[in-house]
Amino acid sequence: MSNRQLIYGIHAVEAAIQRDATKVKSLWVDRKRHDKRLESLVEVAYAAQLQPTTLNKDELTKMAGVDRHQGVVAEVIMQQAGSESTLETILTELEEAPFLLVLDGVQDPHNLGACLRSAEAAGVHAVIAPKDKACGLTATVRKVSSGASEQIPFILVTNLARTLRQLQDNGVWVVGTALHDDSRSLYESDLKGPLALVLGAEGKGIRRLTAETCDGLIHIPMAGTVESLNVSVATGITLFEALRQRNLQSS
Repeated sequence: MSNRQLIYGIHAVEAAIQRDATKVKSLWVDRKRHDKRLESLVEVAYAAQLQPTTLNKDELTKMAGVDRHQGVVAEVIMQQAGSESTLETILTELEEAPFLLVLDGVQDPHNLGACLRSAEAAGVHAVIAPKDKACGLTATVRKVSSGASEQIPFILVTNLARTLRQLQDNGVWVVGTALHDDSRSLYESDLKGPLALVLGAEGKGIRRLTAETCDGLIHIPMAGTVESLNVSVATGITLFEALRQRNLQSS
């Protein structure tokens, strides 16, 4: 299934054109902005047989709903988030050990976009999140992710704990991040093999039921006085430590 959505920002729009220009139904650019980045995007659009329409900056701001659109807005047919059945298909078709990211209630679109960007860069096969009390694939998420939101499957599930148990039934080791008496250091944990890393919402971390469902808990050792990191920063650190271990295993 698909739907039309307004997206904005040079990276997000250019990624959409390069991915599949036929899904870009309308393209608007700032008529008074002439910097190299926007001009380069316009060239990409013309090469893809797209005809941009010029508007004033205020008109683009009203259309996008924000003033940080970088002079470009597009209406694009975007893929919707997947469901439990999408996840089952991914697990069935994978020819390597699953590497999954689970976000337990991340509500800030900037954090979600940054998490998706890190996940795509680290080679994660899918990102899973609950349907309720969590951010979906908004225009801001797509802009912050710099195209990663269209490259990596984003799965919304009705019951996160049930989904984690289903992953476990499929041989996936579910590891949550939490500062707990029983949690191990990220750097002393085995993150190779079939893996789902679970990170929690801003401030609160993963929920109690989520933590109880995990096979194990880990934490990022902190040298300073700060007790926790922003979820997108923690996601990047954790994913790339897992990637490092997985690369060592395959080398």
